[in-house]
Amino acid sequence: MIARSKIVITCARETTRILSRELIGLGYKIESENRFDVTIRGTFEDCLFLNMHLRTAHRVLFLISEFKAFDPDRLYKNIKVIPWEKFLYQDGYVSINSYVHNQHIRDTRFANLRVKDAIADRMIAKTGQRPDSGPEKSRAVIFLHWVEDRAAVYFDTSGETIAKHNYRKIPFKAPLMESLASAIILSTEWTPEDHFINPMCGSGTLAIEAALIGLNISPGLSRQNFGFMHLKMYDANVWKRIKLSAHKNIRNKIKGKIMASDNNTRALDASKSNARAAQVEDIIRFEHRDFSSATIPPGNGIVILNPPYGERIGDVEMLKPLYTAIGDFFKNHCTGKTGYIFTGNSQLGKKVGLRTQRKIPFFNGKIECRLLKYELYAGSEKELEK
Repeated sequence: MIARSKIVITCARETTRILSRELIGLGYKIESENRFDVTIRGTFEDCLFLNMHLRTAHRVLFLISEFKAFDPDRLYKNIKVIPWEKFLYQDGYVSINSYVHNQHIRDTRFANLRVKDAIADRMIAKTGQRPDSGPEKSRAVIFLHWVEDRAAVYFDTSGETIAKHNYRKIPFKAPLMESLASAIILSTEWTPEDHFINPMCGSGTLAIEAALIGLNISPGLSRQNFGFMHLKMYDANVWKRIKLSAHKNIRNKIKGKIMASDNNTRALDASKSNARAAQVEDIIRFEHRDFSSATIPPGNGIVILNPPYGERIGDVEMLKPLYTAIGDFFKNHCTGKTGYIFTGNSQLGKKVGLRTQRKIPFFNGKIECRLLKYELYAGSEKELEK
């Protein structure tokens, strides 16, 4: 069995800096970082721990083998020598995924087929039986990364992506992915000691993720199934210990208030339902209000909005007055707080009429976005955009 190996954790583009901070906070040393993933070293047990605790990750990949493969035949031969019978159940199920950039491969499905054939042939030769295979990621999942002549084979220990935190039953309109919402929050200066105010809350993802972060509820606690559970290396007692430790570390309350409001009753119903599923409904104060009249409690805190930005909802010209109104709301009602706007349209961002202190890059799917930060000082003329 593999003792220690390379672990590659994937994430959304432009969130590796936040993922790296998470990993360092959990006690890991970063080996490398690029636009879509962060690499560390660790054990299979570390993969279980990471699937439990990481908020901004998509998948946790555990390296099985690296080798040179110029063409599909060489790929097949190298895959076949891996002792799959030590890892996979012969009466189980396995799914093959891949990223391939090789001159001999026009369709990644062919590379997946060669991997599947090599595994099947090895398993039949060693056990007389082979696992079923298909597209479902609910059991064992293998990932092939093959660029030019360099190939790496991983177990995808997550299986289904851990970017979803398994509470959003009613998505409402164009919701943020849970992992992205966590990355946005972790990019702000918010701490659970301060207020978190989320007007225009939509389906409530930002407020719910803030509550989960504030109470230290690990996202893996809401999942019943992971890819690692379908491998022979999996020890249910180790997972039980990790879960028990995560439960013990949950806080009962936080000092700051978490406020979520929307003028759409359907959005509020969705938010409350999702918060109930996440078991944080009692920690969030929901209000049926337009953002311009949202309750702003005294004390330190942030006010964060994720307004539509014309890519999927609404028209850009129609949205310009909304962004101007958000700027007025910040100036007139939120002094003493730090304001944030998450938007995928830089032109609309300019309509806020306030000077941005920071513009933090993100991607929401394929849409390039920015998290705009505003220091909202009372009566300061310097905050006006010149």
